[in-house]
Amino acid sequence: MGRPYGLLRAGFPFYRTLGMRRLTNFPVDLAIGKEDCLYILCRNEGAALIRKYSTEDSDLGEIGSYGSEPGQMTWPVTILADDEENLYLSDEALHRITIIDSEGELVDSWGEEGSGAGQLRRPAGMDFDAEGNLYLVDSLNHRVQKFTRQGKFLGRWGGYGCGEGQFNMPWGIAVDELGDVYVADWRNDRVQKFSADGAFLMAFGSPGCGDGQFNRPSGVDVDLHGDIYVVDRGNNRVQLFNQEGRYVQQFAGDATLSTVAINFMLTNAFPNRQRDMAKLEEQKLFRRPHSVVVSEDGLMYVPDTGSYRVQVYRKEAVELDETQLVPPLRAPSLAI
Repeated sequence: MGRPYGLLRAGFPFYRTLGMRRLTNFPVDLAIGKEDCLYILCRNEGAALIRKYSTEDSDLGEIGSYGSEPGQMTWPVTILADDEENLYLSDEALHRITIIDSEGELVDSWGEEGSGAGQLRRPAGMDFDAEGNLYLVDSLNHRVQKFTRQGKFLGRWGGYGCGEGQFNMPWGIAVDELGDVYVADWRNDRVQKFSADGAFLMAFGSPGCGDGQFNRPSGVDVDLHGDIYVVDRGNNRVQLFNQEGRYVQQFAGDATLSTVAINFMLTNAFPNRQRDMAKLEEQKLFRRPHSVVVSEDGLMYVPDTGSYRVQVYRKEAVELDETQLVPPLRAPSLAI
């Protein structure tokens, strides 16, 4: 199914909060598994684990462990789940990709430190294309590399700089259903879009805190409508752009207490009093969000790293055909 001619954007309301401190400590990324299971990647200095979690806000246990041995992780950045629910982890401290199964057992690992073809220096964002190949941000080599799932090198592009197709510590990456590749260019405060073989297509963003500007973008994803979601980490928000890179709206955080947090609070009088005395407006906001993951059914998951939780929004949009949308206007205004 192709992309719609246009969208009637009905809204993008907050849906729910998942997790809490002590369970989802410092979440930096998540992968959507089968049967309503999420794999939430959590990390802090001296600690890293994957929290298995349900979309209904219940803890299903933890897998993985901190360390440098095979199957362990030291400073993981991104987690992906393949069709068999094997989990791929990029580890920027170990300069490798680790693959474990859904129970945490080692399946494979590959990668070595260096700047040659197929070598890595602090690998960060990852995403699969439709054929199952892995696109990987090789952050300190300022490039994107492409591998098979088994780690066979397929190609690369990029280099240090601020020109078209150049990077300065790129971080997040996403591959859309058409095969195009989007890269969050961290220190250049922009997003770049490429074809599957690395041909530059467009860029958007500039340094700042205004609409469409960025302060260290760290994550990016693209939905089936072609909408582009960018984590503007330094500005503590997520920004939404259409497929041409035009700014649409932003999300600053709308968190409620999750179900597990409410249950915890009901048995702890001291945090209840603390919350009763707090300014609640600021409690809902994002604090250092790290990544964004959009499901096929229109749910946007944002690991709210500094607040130990995941905030979830739901997209509401109606697909339009060419009879329902006039050509672009020279001087648009919102009258309805």
